[in-house]
Amino acid sequence: MDGPDLTLPAGGFDALYGLELLEVTDELVRARVAVQDKVKQQFGLVHGGVLASIAETIASVGTAVVVIPEGMAAMGQSNNTSFMRPITEGTIHGRAIRRHRGRTTWIWDVEISDDDGRLCALTRMTIAVRPIPS
Repeated sequence: MDGPDLTLPAGGFDALYGLELLEVTDELVRARVAVQDKVKQQFGLVHGGVLASIAETIASVGTAVVVIPEGMAAMGQSNNTSFMRPITEGTIHGRAIRRHRGRTTWIWDVEISDDDGRLCALTRMTIAVRPIPS
């Protein structure tokens, strides 16, 4: 399945925190973000909102590669992120695995890990599939 052009940088909000897509299919999406001061909160940890944003984006992209050609849009409906371990340096790694492909919703599990492969956050992401807004 063809995905987005992975040689292009992420746009919009994702460009602000430096998201880089590595692999995109309708069943698996992998991405990474380099840890920089701009993605950290006041205590030096990567902000939880960045981790939740990575999860929402990669689940949305994995859904979008199928539904956009069908005239539909993919957008976050529910983002339930649990944080287990802080990330303070290196690279944030995101891996989304599709669990359900429905007509109006897709469900993904997203694992966020650090450079040592330790699970740092886990997200259950529901993506709504709706007509593309005019």
